[in-house]
Order: sequence, then C-alpha cells, then structure tokens
Amino acid sequence: MATETVQPIRFVGQACGQLELLDQTLLPQQLTYITCADVETVWEAIKMLRVRGAPAIGISAAYGVVVGLQTATGKSDEEFWARFDEVTDYLAESRPTAVNLFWALNRMKEKALSLKAAGKSIAEVHADLLTEAIAIHNEDREMCHAIGKHGANLLHSGQGVLTHCNAGGLATSEYGTALSVFFTAQDQGKRLHVYVDETRPLLQGARLTAWELMQRQIPATLICDSMAAQVMKEGRVQAIVTGADRIAANGDSCNKIGTYALSVLAKYHGIPFYIAAPSSTFDLSIESGDEIPIEERKPEEITNGMGKRTAPEHVKVYNPAFDVAPAELIAGIITEHGVISPVNKENVAAMLSSGG
Repeated sequence: MATETVQPIRFVGQACGQLELLDQTLLPQQLTYITCADVETVWEAIKMLRVRGAPAIGISAAYGVVVGLQTATGKSDEEFWARFDEVTDYLAESRPTAVNLFWALNRMKEKALSLKAAGKSIAEVHADLLTEAIAIHNEDREMCHAIGKHGANLLHSGQGVLTHCNAGGLATSEYGTALSVFFTAQDQGKRLHVYVDETRPLLQGARLTAWELMQRQIPATLICDSMAAQVMKEGRVQAIVTGADRIAANGDSCNKIGTYALSVLAKYHGIPFYIAAPSSTFDLSIESGDEIPIEERKPEEITNGMGKRTAPEHVKVYNPAFDVAPAELIAGIITEHGVISPVNKENVAAMLSSGG
C-alpha cells in the first residue's frame, strides 16, 4: 500500500499567518520545516534550494508576497502598494530560470491590480491575495494529478523507467509532474521499476526522488548519472520521464543539468523520452531553448559537494544548473491537458490555447 505523500508547502492561519516550507536540503536525514515569518526567509529558501522544483518555487513565491505584505498592512495605501512592488521585485531575483516563479508573481500582481481598481481596502487586498495564493496551490495539485493520468497511459505494467532530478511532490504541491506519472500508474495497479539518476552535483535524485519513491513503496534503483547509458544498453529502461523548469514555444525543454544528455541517449537507444510539466511551465515569449537563461551556481557545489572538498584548491569550475532537451528529441510533453506529440511550435500552441 502506498503511504501518504509529504506536503512540502503549507500556510498556517489567515493573511497574517506564516508559511512553512519543508527544508529539502536536510532530506533524507531530517524532516524539518522552516517557518517563514518574513519575505527574506522565503527568498533565502528559494535561493538556497530549501524549496525547489519550478511549481513549488512559484507556489512559495505567491505565499511569499502575502508574508512580505504583513509589515505594510497598518500603513497608508501609498506605503502598502510601494511595499507590494518591493516584495514582488525582490522575490523575482531569487532564481532566474524557473518560469513558474515569474508566472506566479505576475498572477499575484494582476490580482492585486484588479483589487486596487475595485477600491478594496488594504486588509481586503491582503486577505484576497492569500486566497489567490491558495488557489495557485490547489490548482497545481489538480494539474499534477491530471498530468499523472495522461502520463500513466503511456506506461505499461512491468516496464523499467528512468527519471532525473526530482519532479515529485517535493517539487510541487502533492504528486509532482514526472513522479505523478509513476504514482498514478501505481494507483492504477501497474508495476514499474524506476531507475533514479543521482543528479550531480546536488544529488536531488539520490536525496529526494529515491526517498519519495521509497515512501510510496515503488521499486527503485539508484544509479550514478554516468550509468544511464549502460542501463539503457542493457535493456532495463523502456521509457524516460523528467520534469522541466521552462519550456520554450517550440517545445525545447529546460530542466536540471543532465537532462539533455538523457534525451540524446534515449534517441540513440530508441527509448521514448517524455517531459512532464504543467502549462504554467511554458514560456511562449521564448521561441527556442537558446533564449532560456541558464543559472550558473557556485563552484563550491562541485568542489565541496555535501560539505567535503573533492577537488584541488583554486581549480576552475563551470557549474550550469540546467540544460535544454531539444524538441526533436522529445517523444511527448505530458501536460494537464494531454500529451503534446509530436513536439513542435504548432502543437504546443494548439494544446495551450485549447486547454486540451
């Protein structure tokens, strides 16, 4: 029997309440929640990957707006709206790649402007913005379940599947995106064996995905990233499913570094490579993956992995956090509306405009 999925994000109380985030940097050793009583704590949690995964970042940022406005609720209208701009601009600086961050902040801005135009009081605006953040949270939960249903239809009982990084409940609101496909298949009675890339250098696959699958009692085998090709060659894998942090208009999909390599390997071995992501992950303002900004993180994540130095002092380091799988290597993008296949600009636009 499957156990309950962990809730990585929860808001306690009314608009003047507090946001609680599961600190994913401490998993799997500790299950600890951070209390975010100010927007600076929310920003730090997003920046330092205490909360991670594009949908979870967006949800946390929406709640972060509510938390950040708590210091302005007793002030003048002018001061409140100045604080609103300050908070949203500040949160937008936390991570550059995950489009859900900007999508959620823009949605909160649009909601705030409509409330302002309607003549709502500061207290009413603050309360209604919490309602909007909760709606974003709940909608993501529903989207994840819908993604799981569409994706599970692509898999068959007895198959081996491979995933990269963490695109489960920890990265979203409940079931996740890529892992929702596996969780839903399990709910349907399908037996899968999941091969989990460790996902260097921060080991999200080893620390988080393996843990989530074990919580759900889904058979899983952890492998080094460099073992993926051998596992495919041996015929252990019949499908690959990963998440995405930003998808361009043509279907090029940006995800955790190492995803591009998997898409190339999958093509060579004749294995379908799928991306699972909600519609909020698409950025139609970007024509192709060449335009997606790639975050480069600190050298210490490689030279001092998990707190231990494993490289010579002063060695040069290149540490891009993401790469892009080209649309032509993707068998299908699994969304809450259905599966986009073949993946191209026309089919992406048709799926998003029609809602399925």
